[in-house]
Amino acid sequence: MMATITKKELIDRISEHEDAKRIVVKRIVQLFLDAIIEELAHGNRLEFRDFGVFESKVRAPREAQNPKTLDKVHVPPKRAVKFKVGRILKQKLRENPPEVDPATGLPLDSSAIRSRKSVAQPSATDHRKR
Repeated sequence: MMATITKKELIDRISEHEDAKRIVVKRIVQLFLDAIIEELAHGNRLEFRDFGVFESKVRAPREAQNPKTLDKVHVPPKRAVKFKVGRILKQKLRENPPEVDPATGLPLDSSAIRSRKSVAQPSATDHRKR
């Protein structure tokens, strides 16, 4: 089962591992995260060798449709963050594959995948163009 690790838990682990004061580790971690946010907000690319690359991309404006009213809606351009997995992280992910549900063939920790799959199936009352 997948666990959620909080920033506080990571700070505690680093603090214990390095025998450092928690408040110092907390400040460093927060400065690091703030720097990442600031660089991405300025459109810069962050490369952490073997971990991955964060990139800020601009999504083009587009026309969408409100599924309830079928009205056309203008979606303005927006900035999104893209992450490309690095070599060591990719290797670690391969070493620890997810457990698979034999009945569905889906990973056991993929509740989001299951809910997306059920949403993707159009219902009899779905009036969108197919």
